[in-house]
Amino acid sequence: MEDGTTGRKLSIKELAEEDRPREKMMLKGIASLSDAELIAILIRSGTREETAVQLAQRILSSISNSLNSLGKLSVKELMKHKGIGQTKAVTVAAAMELGRRRTGAEPLKREPVRSSRDAFLLFYPALCDIPHEELWIALTNRAGKVIEKMKISQGGLGETSADLRFIMKAAINTTCHGIILCHNHPSGNMQPSPQDDLLTSRLGKAAGLMNMQLLDHIIISDQQYYSYADEGKL
Repeated sequence: MEDGTTGRKLSIKELAEEDRPREKMMLKGIASLSDAELIAILIRSGTREETAVQLAQRILSSISNSLNSLGKLSVKELMKHKGIGQTKAVTVAAAMELGRRRTGAEPLKREPVRSSRDAFLLFYPALCDIPHEELWIALTNRAGKVIEKMKISQGGLGETSADLRFIMKAAINTTCHGIILCHNHPSGNMQPSPQDDLLTSRLGKAAGLMNMQLLDHIIISDQQYYSYADEGKL
């Protein structure tokens, strides 16, 4: 921000008190802060050319002002922005991870999973931003309430692997009634692969032998999903 009389860049300390992110938060509440101002509090300082707010605005502008896209940036990608060193990048990444964990935190009373949408919302916080594939399961009781949710495996950009024995062991240990399978497609393509179809078929048969039921297999991509149950493929 420039001083109107001299053209000199103003430091964040020279801004009016109500325009400094920390002071503004104390005066008006945290909800009054813009995304850039919240990020500025995290990174604390800018460069010789920019205040922390301006630096945060530049970063957001590079990703179309999308917090969803910001959450997908790695520490190394954040450090590509001038003025963002390792400490600042780690701080921003940690804040984004806390936000994901809060979204995915178990509520005191979980409602039953009654639809593919419910299943999608159950897994989305854990899988929405990661750049590689992960496979998760949720185990439910007869009322559809989740007994346990866990990650089964982690793969690369294009695929992950699944050990049916590990899934069935977890299911047997919890004496669950239903199994919900979920993995993500970082590529953005929600259509299941032949490997996805094979895994679904094998798990469905294994669950049936133990008087359990494979309730759904959800494939997540950004804010969309594919449901085997909805498509009649279970």
